[in-house]
Amino acid sequence: MKKALYIVNAVLIIAVGGLYYLHFSASGVAESTLERAVEEGEFATLEESIVYVNFDTLLNNYDMFYDYERKLMERQQELENELNAKSREYERQVSNYQDQVQKGLVTRSQAQEMELELMQKQQELMQLQEEYRQELREEEQVMNRQIHHSIYEYLEEYNKDKGYQFILSQTFGGAVLYSKKDLDVTYDIINGLNEKYSRNR
Repeated sequence: MKKALYIVNAVLIIAVGGLYYLHFSASGVAESTLERAVEEGEFATLEESIVYVNFDTLLNNYDMFYDYERKLMERQQELENELNAKSREYERQVSNYQDQVQKGLVTRSQAQEMELELMQKQQELMQLQEEYRQELREEEQVMNRQIHHSIYEYLEEYNKDKGYQFILSQTFGGAVLYSKKDLDVTYDIINGLNEKYSRNR
């Protein structure tokens, strides 16, 4: 048993050592690639190979995001109107049932039957409400993916001429806590995105 534990420990030590080596050698490769780019004159300094985009500002000024958000709000209002109409009809039926029972216009078995129908309609309404919520969630997810895809696609086009090593995303409370203002290309990206979007509308 002790022999097996020694073997397992030895294997783990070798594995950890291998990971340690890979991690630090990979970091060295990335660093040397950037340093080589500077030395070969692609950039005057390492600083010029990195820029950032304020993602919150970008979304708030991206016409595609505005249009998609408006469409989603319109769809939400449409579904809410449908649900409200069905809810009003259900409430009318409940009121009618209560009125007939109070006036003694239906037998006990008829009242029970009507009550069962109303309970079923209530369940259908709750199910429909959940279906509408799910539909809106899915539409929002698809729209978000389309917007993000269009941004990343444009960044690839944009960077063909610029040749940056990194285009970072800065958001409030995100990983980038400080960056120089002259590295901010947000409005350059916004203008290009809106121009491309207006052409493809």
